[in-house]
Amino acid sequence: MKRYQPIQLVFILLGSLVLLFILAPLLGMFFKTSPQSLFETAKDKEVTGSIWLTIWTSMAATSLFALAAIPLAYLLARKKFPLKKLVTGIIDLPIVIPHSAAGIAILGFVSRDTVLGKMGSAIGLNFIGNPAGIAIAMAFVSIPYLINAARDGFAGVPERTEKAALTLGATPARVFFTISLPLAWRNVVSGLILMFARGMSEFGAVIVVAYHPMITPVLIYERFGAFGLKYARPVSVLFILISLTLFIMLRWLAKEKNSEVAK
Repeated sequence: MKRYQPIQLVFILLGSLVLLFILAPLLGMFFKTSPQSLFETAKDKEVTGSIWLTIWTSMAATSLFALAAIPLAYLLARKKFPLKKLVTGIIDLPIVIPHSAAGIAILGFVSRDTVLGKMGSAIGLNFIGNPAGIAIAMAFVSIPYLINAARDGFAGVPERTEKAALTLGATPARVFFTISLPLAWRNVVSGLILMFARGMSEFGAVIVVAYHPMITPVLIYERFGAFGLKYARPVSVLFILISLTLFIMLRWLAKEKNSEVAK
């Protein structure tokens, strides 16, 4: 039988307390939600529409902004340039500032009297109270997770491998897509999943930009304020179950993709 050192027992105890702290509120919420109320909530078109809106806007924000975030992460990992530390600090700003304040900042960025707002109005698009505005708010608060994870992945790719390919005549673009990106793929995918998850859970920035149409975190807040905990809890449980199922699937698909890349 394996014996643990006193310090290991202390660490196990402290770790167990942390796990209990995370699990206890969630388990309590699940146990207090009856299957009947959960089933009735699942049939509520307002709830299902809100969950679908949350999923696709977060997915759209992640997919669109990844086109610029991943190349930026590569530059941060590979290039030295003036004010690089300042750029890194700017990237982390959305994590630090209160998200309600982020919502105010975004509102001033996409309102009709701004350059972006006028461009949207020219094609009949108003970002305020629109899924496009929701996606921008989600991307703003979640994009640091993708950039930081992808940067760490690219930093772990041996530079000598890239230089060898360049010496053999490969173009920088080919080196990036056939060597750098595949070798950093695990971190890039983790960053994409984190960005997607963070976007889905956003509340403070989104509610300032678009109270309607309601994403699920806003709907939960609205039902709690209007009807109390009894009506908000089933929506929360359903959203958590769907989110967990979705993220397990994404992790599984990412693992399969990483296995293919490794081969």
